[in-house]
Amino acid sequence: MKPSPAPAIGILANPMSGRDVRRLVGRAGHQTVEAKRSAIARIAVGAAAAGVRRIVVLREPLRVSTGALESLAVPLDVETIDLSARLDASDTTHAARGMRAAGCGAVVVLGGDGTSRVFAQAWPDAPIVPVSTGTNNVFPRSIEPTLAGAAAALVALGVVDAGAVAPRCKTVRVALDETLGDPTADLALVDATFLADDHLGNLLPFEPGKLRVLVLARAEAAAIGTSPIGGLLEPAGADDDFGVLVRCTSHGGGGRPLLTPISPGLYRPVHVAEARRLAFDEEVEIVGPGLLALDGDRLYALPPTARARLCVRRDGPRVIDVERTLGFAARAGYFLDRVLEDPSAMLPGCC
Repeated sequence: MKPSPAPAIGILANPMSGRDVRRLVGRAGHQTVEAKRSAIARIAVGAAAAGVRRIVVLREPLRVSTGALESLAVPLDVETIDLSARLDASDTTHAARGMRAAGCGAVVVLGGDGTSRVFAQAWPDAPIVPVSTGTNNVFPRSIEPTLAGAAAALVALGVVDAGAVAPRCKTVRVALDETLGDPTADLALVDATFLADDHLGNLLPFEPGKLRVLVLARAEAAAIGTSPIGGLLEPAGADDDFGVLVRCTSHGGGGRPLLTPISPGLYRPVHVAEARRLAFDEEVEIVGPGLLALDGDRLYALPPTARARLCVRRDGPRVIDVERTLGFAARAGYFLDRVLEDPSAMLPGCC
């Protein structure tokens, strides 16, 4: 009988996150390849310190992950998922499926809301640590990558039970008319936004006057994008068992203006006609013509009379609470009396 592979974590880094045109329109900084490689190296160090010896990464043309790990003198076996990477969302889909097949017990996902969304489609119940490297980030967290790697390793090794530290996250479930093609079902992790007079392929921030309906799993005042449109009126955090529905109008259409941070460094007034809590599984129907965006990405053009039905549920990936995970390990004394095989290997230069 073939022996079971050693416990592993995956590191999935979107090489294109933090580089889109919204950062030019707003005032956000760019995420360089070097910065992402540094983050990946720190994730690997944290994972190795916690006891993981296998890491699975995607091989892609920019060599973000493989370049970060190839000269890292840390006791790790690095496995690569090799595919014809296209530097688009399909890479995330294939990587998620490959990491699941490789037996990864947890995955650190580096990117924005959209990267985590695509990962969640491919592996809906994965234990993940989403780390922010994108433009508008509500779902991923700004957390030190070293600790993200350690927490993912503790869950992958079974030192800390995922059920205790990684609750399922909320999603906006989207059911589309069959006339819109395959797939006819989709999801968002933060927001589904219906816009008027917009077009597919538009990468600019949403024009406030084009917003019509927002269904939010996360409506947070301390966020950027569409989430704070709900968050500044009817907050709903990750732990709240409800979503938020917001109906907007064009300027002069009767709504009240709400000054909103629509993009990094950019406040604009959004005219709001209604904002209220949305119970789990309460259905919201939208009717074309218009455009449906999920987690900031414009994905579906609804022709006249085409319909989509949206609702909020708690059926997304398991999001590892890094602080709680490390707290469990601390109370168990897990890091007490642990030693490194080669302490100098954890240092970036001469010791």
